[in-house]
Amino acid sequence: MDIRLLNGDEAEAAIPALCALLADSIEDNASMGFMAPYDAGAVEAFWRQVAAGVAAGAVILAVAEEEGALVGTVQAGLAQKPNQLHRGDVMKLIVLRAFRGRGISRLLMEALEAECRKRDRWLLVLDTATGSAAEAIYPRFGWNRVGVVPDYALYPEGGYCDTTFFYKRLQD
Repeated sequence: MDIRLLNGDEAEAAIPALCALLADSIEDNASMGFMAPYDAGAVEAFWRQVAAGVAAGAVILAVAEEEGALVGTVQAGLAQKPNQLHRGDVMKLIVLRAFRGRGISRLLMEALEAECRKRDRWLLVLDTATGSAAEAIYPRFGWNRVGVVPDYALYPEGGYCDTTFFYKRLQD
């Protein structure tokens, strides 16, 4: 398993594989910001925006590869406001269903957190669907639960989704 950070050109080249990762999550009814049925154009546009953010230095994009194929990803949007330059928003931790349970999420998060430290982004925040498998893993990775906002988002197949918020301080 290889974990690496992508630059802007690599992120652009990886868009088809990143779309497949997100499609797998949408098909699993994960609350990822997209509704079913899968809208390939909207998902591709999303990843193009991410790639542009990577190229601009506003997004960190980590991927997990198994024998050259993308099997997981996570990203951090780096806050750009002058009073928030110490902060990052972790988004879209995705591992293909066929590869879950192998520790890939932990490896991705460790790589992302290490890069955030290098960029002096020592306060990270994220949100995830309450009751999801993802909600259970973040405390094991040292994340602190803040609380739940009811009906915050929708699942891809419809139905409101409560959302749990977490934070992690990377300072020693």
